[in-house]
Amino acid sequence: MTTADSAEMTGADTALKVRNLNAYYGAFRALKDVSFDIPRNKVTALIGPSGCGKSTLLRCFNRMNELIPGARIEGEVLFNDENVYHPAIDPTEVRYRIGMVFQKPNPFPKSIYDNVAFGLRINGYRGDYDEAVERSLRGAALWDEVKDRLHESGFALSGGQQQRLCIARALAVEPEIILMDEPASALDPIATLEIESLMRELIRDYTVVVVTHNMQQAARVSDKTAFLNMDEDRAGYLVETGDTHQIFTNPADERTEAYITGRFG
Repeated sequence: MTTADSAEMTGADTALKVRNLNAYYGAFRALKDVSFDIPRNKVTALIGPSGCGKSTLLRCFNRMNELIPGARIEGEVLFNDENVYHPAIDPTEVRYRIGMVFQKPNPFPKSIYDNVAFGLRINGYRGDYDEAVERSLRGAALWDEVKDRLHESGFALSGGQQQRLCIARALAVEPEIILMDEPASALDPIATLEIESLMRELIRDYTVVVVTHNMQQAARVSDKTAFLNMDEDRAGYLVETGDTHQIFTNPADERTEAYITGRFG
């Protein structure tokens, strides 16, 4: 599926629409004219060589780049057909609806229970906290492992469990989209497979977008893949996007084939 093809997806099929997106850090242009659609209830993988702007692109989706001094965005990211960069849109609300899990597990220095409940509390949640915490931990495939340890520190968990705790924390505020920036890169192979399996389970209820340097991981877990490259000025741009099987077996662009086969990158 080319960029033009993706524009034909219906609104019901599309979680995010990226249109003419440019990202800058001061005078440096990190992303150049990126346009494509991200399908709903699928795993979309962002791949490409180091420095091509994958993580920058991911952070553009929920306005996390605004937290970086000197960062500036041009273009549109349409979520439920509204541009998240419209001046009337509250970036905090965007980050609740589009949650994020980072490369290294980053539990708060709190109990397992309080880690999951944190976002609910600061958002003024008025429901049943016990139910919400259990639901979120079940959603992150962690409940059975921690149900008798809820008041222990999140730091007492293994690395893989900590990452799933962070996923549960993101799920607690009931987002529609979950962004994952190399969520398994700091984990051992067993914990990595657990995170990959969880990604496949999550798309029953959520849309997942994952940045990964691991080609095998992208091929295993994603339904769609977007390949980014960079120009001589190091500005990242989208080469092609399509079904993962097609991208890895019959890419439309020779640059994609060269990257996937290890001839560069």
